[in-house]
Amino acid sequence: MKFLQELLKGVLCMSMTIASLPAVSAQAGEMLVTKPSHYSVPETIDRIEKAVTAKGMRIFARIDHGGEAKKVGLEMKPTELLIFGNPKGGTPLMVAKPTAAIDLPMKALAWEDKDGNVWLTYNSPELLRQRHGVPAELLSKLDSVGALLEQAAE
Repeated sequence: MKFLQELLKGVLCMSMTIASLPAVSAQAGEMLVTKPSHYSVPETIDRIEKAVTAKGMRIFARIDHGGEAKKVGLEMKPTELLIFGNPKGGTPLMVAKPTAAIDLPMKALAWEDKDGNVWLTYNSPELLRQRHGVPAELLSKLDSVGALLEQAAE
């Protein structure tokens, strides 16, 4: 009986601790931008790749999550992540706030939902300000990236 009481007490304490944590998923949702794409997942990423390289940015990686899932016998809707940026633009942000490097370089995610709709998701520059305290004057360099990504999906 004493064991059960201690167990319940521990569960209650854990529940209270979890309840007092900030709503991480809500915060993440506010800092994610999701827009519809008029193209397939690969076409969306191709278009974004073309747009960002035309602006002088580098492609660091392209990850085909859906393709990798298939290789290990798992099913996943088409999902691709493009990691891109420009060290001239990103380095000052990381120098100012080294923890910003966890969220840089920039990323664009194209994914298909259960109904076959394709979406583009990317981090708002606001994420770097709120999460890492990157000064607004440094973030202004990223303001045009969201518009560039969205135009590529239109």
